[in-house]
Amino acid sequence: MNEKFKTDFAWQEGYGAFTVGISQKSDTIAYIKRQPEHHRKRDFEEEFLAFLKKNGVEYDPKHIWG
Repeated sequence: MNEKFKTDFAWQEGYGAFTVGISQKSDTIAYIKRQPEHHRKRDFEEEFLAFLKKNGVEYDPKHIWG
């Protein structure tokens, strides 16, 4: 880390990693470009939780948003 920045710094405790196959590249790019419009209908938190549920990812709600 650059020492000229003397602010408090800490890594988050958890993480999420998701992959996208090369065959999904164009769909992924289109999805990213639609984000402003998309999130007027459903915010990121709602979408993220739906994604976890759809893919059978177990989680503890107290560890999702802090």
